[in-house]
Amino acid sequence: MGLDFSTLRTLISRYCVGEENWVDSRTVYIGQKEPPPGAEAFIQQRFPDNRITSSKYTFWNFVPKNMFEQFRRVANFYFLIIFLVQLIIDTPTSPVTSGLPLFFVITVTAIKQGYEDWLRHKADNSINQCPVQVVDNGKVTRKQSRKLRVGDVVYVKEDETFPCDLVLLSSSRDDGTCFVTTASLDGESSHKTYFAVQETKAYNTAEEVDAIHATIECEQPQPDLYKFVGRINLYMENEPVSRPLGSENLLLRGATLKNTEFIYAVAIYTGMETKMALNYQSKSQKRSAVEKSMNSFLLVYLFILIGKALVNTLLKYVWQADPHRDEPWYNERTAAERERHIVVRAFTDFLAFMVLFNYIIPVSMYVTVEMQKFLGSYFLMWDDDMFDPELGERAVVNTSDLNEELGQVEYVFTDKTGTLTENNMEFIECCIDGAVYVPHAICNGQVMSGAGMDMIDTSPGPGGRDHEELFFRALCLCHTVQVKEEETVDGIKHGLHQGKNSSFYISSSPDEVALVEGMKKLGFTYLRLKDSHMEILNREDQVERFELLDVLTFDSVRRRMSVIVRASSGELFLFCKGADSSIFPRVVSGKVQEVQARVERNAVEGLRTLCVAYRRLSSQQYAEVNALLTEARLALHERDKRLAEAYDKIETELVLLGATAVEDRLQEKAADTIESLHKAGMKVWVLTGDKMETAAATCYASKLFRRSTQILELTTKRTEEQSLHDVLFDLSRTVLRQQGAMQRDDFSSFSVDYDDFADFGLIIDGATLAAVLRPAPEESNSGSYKEIFLEICRNCSAVLCCRMAPLQKAQIVKMIKTSKEHPITLAVGDGANDVSMILEAHVGIGIMGKEGRQAMRNSDYAVPKFKHLKKLLLVHGHYYYIRISELVQYFFYKNVVFIFPQFLYQFFCGFSQQPLYDTAYLTLYNISFTSLPILVYSLIEQHINMEILKKDPSLYSAAPSWQTELPPPGLLVTVLPPPG
Repeated sequence: MGLDFSTLRTLISRYCVGEENWVDSRTVYIGQKEPPPGAEAFIQQRFPDNRITSSKYTFWNFVPKNMFEQFRRVANFYFLIIFLVQLIIDTPTSPVTSGLPLFFVITVTAIKQGYEDWLRHKADNSINQCPVQVVDNGKVTRKQSRKLRVGDVVYVKEDETFPCDLVLLSSSRDDGTCFVTTASLDGESSHKTYFAVQETKAYNTAEEVDAIHATIECEQPQPDLYKFVGRINLYMENEPVSRPLGSENLLLRGATLKNTEFIYAVAIYTGMETKMALNYQSKSQKRSAVEKSMNSFLLVYLFILIGKALVNTLLKYVWQADPHRDEPWYNERTAAERERHIVVRAFTDFLAFMVLFNYIIPVSMYVTVEMQKFLGSYFLMWDDDMFDPELGERAVVNTSDLNEELGQVEYVFTDKTGTLTENNMEFIECCIDGAVYVPHAICNGQVMSGAGMDMIDTSPGPGGRDHEELFFRALCLCHTVQVKEEETVDGIKHGLHQGKNSSFYISSSPDEVALVEGMKKLGFTYLRLKDSHMEILNREDQVERFELLDVLTFDSVRRRMSVIVRASSGELFLFCKGADSSIFPRVVSGKVQEVQARVERNAVEGLRTLCVAYRRLSSQQYAEVNALLTEARLALHERDKRLAEAYDKIETELVLLGATAVEDRLQEKAADTIESLHKAGMKVWVLTGDKMETAAATCYASKLFRRSTQILELTTKRTEEQSLHDVLFDLSRTVLRQQGAMQRDDFSSFSVDYDDFADFGLIIDGATLAAVLRPAPEESNSGSYKEIFLEICRNCSAVLCCRMAPLQKAQIVKMIKTSKEHPITLAVGDGANDVSMILEAHVGIGIMGKEGRQAMRNSDYAVPKFKHLKKLLLVHGHYYYIRISELVQYFFYKNVVFIFPQFLYQFFCGFSQQPLYDTAYLTLYNISFTSLPILVYSLIEQHINMEILKKDPSLYSAAPSWQTELPPPGLLVTVLPPPG
């Protein structure tokens, strides 16, 4: 009986790893040390090194791979065949006439593509050769990043980027935590907290860390950024100790260490197995729609060529059927040729005519197009309007093969954080029991004294003063903000100044920083967290201390967070803040209507809103709460579910205090750019990993959604209330009913005012998208939901996709790209989390933001700011497309004109295959005589002034489509003289 490999792998995993339920797992030996005798079998697994590869070619495969890609082009492959035919048989023209142009085309294209890939190699090497510090024999030594191995203990300092995926062992902080920004991974530039294993957090020197004897068992690499399952086995003096590992222990490649002096961590996944690399799409050769159409048209001309050769071959044998009409004296056949079979002679003559007429296929068109694209791309890089003085950067062209695609874009997919927004929050106002407070507002012509606070609408009533101060205390305490004693933190300029010291707030959420800074302007300053006590400075400059007992962390399902604190008086409070939809249902008292009205008004203005509530706890109630939380946190199975249930029981019977409004600043001219793209006929989709409320507010501010837009929600919350099937069909009926009404009015004799009709905007989250894209079971009659979803999207002017994983972004782009209309897609982003969709789209644009350079390196084009997208598409893209269209039309036209006299000449030379043109003229006609003038024209032609194109975006969609721009049959008609 045989034993297959999967069974063998299962047995090895079961007995060597020591976990019956884990089949696909890996064992990592920390510091490459073997486990102690008797602990477990030592089997050293092979893992890849830490090399990252984004290039396409290597030194060894460049020639065969590049030749294969070039000969996929119809013209190149055809001329190769013609060249071989000229070498094998006696033909009217020299092999040089086909071989030289072909060699010129292949060489120029290979040099261009090789140079572009060399730049990618150069960028890869700069990353792979950067120094990394590792612990070796109790000392910290340096090695190149590419030489890092799984199991190595890495030493990382503040503001350094993690070289691979790491499990945190210890940090410079006493509690074993560290703060990290994952901007280049998930688009969030806020600070996140990660935790070391409790048993190893005290090891703060290289010697102590090197003494750790442990193994880590974890899952094999997978692309989900937010999931990690593993355990660490520590071999202590007495017996092994096992501790669970989760995503809170895993530091991802590309993330940056912040507000922590140093950490020690062990490498778990390296190189192309890191989560960042697994979220990259495979780099494939992108080919423009124009190039694909050129191949189709070349096939048409190939059939015309074959037709001409067949007609001439047939007429030759009709002509020579008369005994007195043999080959001319200057083309006398040898005896051997006369004795050949008629079929062989006819086939040889057919090939000779093919060679004679082969110039109808413009071999130099490809190289001229390549040169036009390459030289034309410099106009984009030299454009001073696309230079950003703040960054000191210009637009970058990583590949010029797709220039004309910029003029045909129908769908734009954009990231939010760092692309549309600056990720820079500003506190606008707060509302307490209906009274509105605006920092540094002007009241009766004077700036308010003290905290610079203005109360608008009403003054607090009896007891209002207590509620007001309780609200301010709640926002000073209900957060995860850290205080850093430095002048700048990651470019953030906001700070609080006390005497000579300068302190700055950092947090896992940028709007938390804005709220705490807003409270400072209103008179309550958060000072620090020390020894589990939070200190705040009130309006009377008195320091208040609150003991922090518990933090109920924020999550996207609850959409709220809470803290439990004990005041110096001994009172226990639970302060809770969150989205209005998650707070209001839990409120039992407070001025709900007044606060709700203010929240709705701020939401319409595109501000991010949060509601604040509290609850007093007795000692007995806190004891019950603490027991509930402890039990949930110690659970190894379904820990998240048990914590969610505990939070749900605790966050009840709240008293509403008020609400806040924070503005997420858009990038300069982001709204104007999106409006211009809409007017140009493009559909704009925002794909973000951020939560729905935040993303929706940004969409309103950026004019993606207008006030008249009817929002359609396809979210987890709605699919929990109704089945996915029912929700999709409800939305489908809504949009199709509107579409039908518009079509009826189109047929009426009255003018149609489309502003009267609803403008739809769709919001979908990652979990629901996964359900929509999941293939339906075979026994189900509903079929796939994908087509229904696409139909809804087609009828929406804008779509917002939130809580998207990087690969889901790519799936969205691919779904639209492969739909029946086959639209041209463009993806724009600034972080590593956007690389997948940038590679998937027809054209990928990288923004030179604060989130690293991964998106820029993997994009086709890179621009400093989102606003530069307007000129890139509406001006440069429009010019590129029109120029390339005229260039290709001219090439087809001139070759038909060139070869048609050769076809007519055969009627006057007895079909003897005599060339009408000299060999040198045949060789140089395509290479230089007719290529250079049209090349210059196609580089500088501006059929419409640049300023007019910027002012009138509708001209972008008015450009003729490629299918109508180049009709082959019409080209033949232009050759023939008019009748009469």
